Amino acid sequence: MAPDELRSTVERVGDRFNLGEYEIDAYLTVLEQGQLTASEIADRTEIPQPRVYDTVRSLSDRGLVELRESRPMKVVAIDPADAFDEVQHSLEQMIDELEARYTAPARDTEAVSLVKSRSTILRYLEEIVTDAEYELSLSLTPDLLVRFEDELAAALERGVSIDLIVTPAAEAPAPDDFDYTAIATTTRARRGITTPVLAVADGNYSIYATQDALRDDKDRYGVIFNRSALGFLVSGFFGTVLWTTAEETLGEDTDPRDYPRKYASIRRCVKDVIEEGGEFYATIVGRDVEVGGQRIVRGQIVDVSFEVSEEVAAITLVNEDGTEVTVGGRVAALEDVEAHEIHIGRREPPELDD
Repeated sequence: MAPDELRSTVERVGDRFNLGEYEIDAYLTVLEQGQLTASEIADRTEIPQPRVYDTVRSLSDRGLVELRESRPMKVVAIDPADAFDEVQHSLEQMIDELEARYTAPARDTEAVSLVKSRSTILRYLEEIVTDAEYELSLSLTPDLLVRFEDELAAALERGVSIDLIVTPAAEAPAPDDFDYTAIATTTRARRGITTPVLAVADGNYSIYATQDALRDDKDRYGVIFNRSALGFLVSGFFGTVLWTTAEETLGEDTDPRDYPRKYASIRRCVKDVIEEGGEFYATIVGRDVEVGGQRIVRGQIVDVSFEVSEEVAAITLVNEDGTEVTVGGRVAALEDVEAHEIHIGRREPPELDD
């Protein structure tokens, strides 16, 4: 389709739907009754009698009704499938052409953005869920839980480990009515409407928004961390503030984990190591706490630290030269290595993907 043809198609579709309030009232009323006279339309709507004739002729010009010149004139409904057949075809054709011209916006490698649009926040939430490769942390309202149920189930099916908070707890579906194990590894409920909506994928792509922002409150906003080094703030906030105060467990998968396994959250990793028991080996990709720069360590896990509050977690392993190395999470200060990726295996330290 040539540019001029596409423009005329867009204009034609727009013109067809450019209906005023009187036209909408009259059209819906005629559709419901099948046929009416002008005076009957005036009686059933709030359209002033002098405006009825202009209104129905406008509908007739758009091919939405048929005018039968009798005494009195009758306004006859046209089957919507016939009335909108042409515009439906034009709309489908227009969408195909527009999609052909569409260039998806590239994600910046380092970006922090403020967004106020509810639709944009929802779009990014969906992207985070669908793009997660191995780990998801989410805080969702019950409405969002239902909205993203299929996406969460698909993520769980492809092996993503999911920690989910549903808030406010009073509105969360009861476990007897909703199968939480089908959409998350562990689900907890947290009371209060002050709990934010957030999602973190693989520890580095995240979004944070107030519940008010999802109600189109123009004074509220969401923050998107697109593979930003600051994204760990959302992950840390989730793990230390939200997760530890979400006291009611709605569902939990108690099946043994498959290994090797990859983690972004050291809290989640240490918890699994403790619960599974036995020998574990690790390959850690992170940063040297003292001198900076990337550091990769491999070895057998010989000790873990994990407070009951789940706010503190650390790993000690014996690396290939026989020395002990301590590993902490993001912004570690007391340990030797700040972990960015944690690979856990049963018989030997897992190999890293190229």
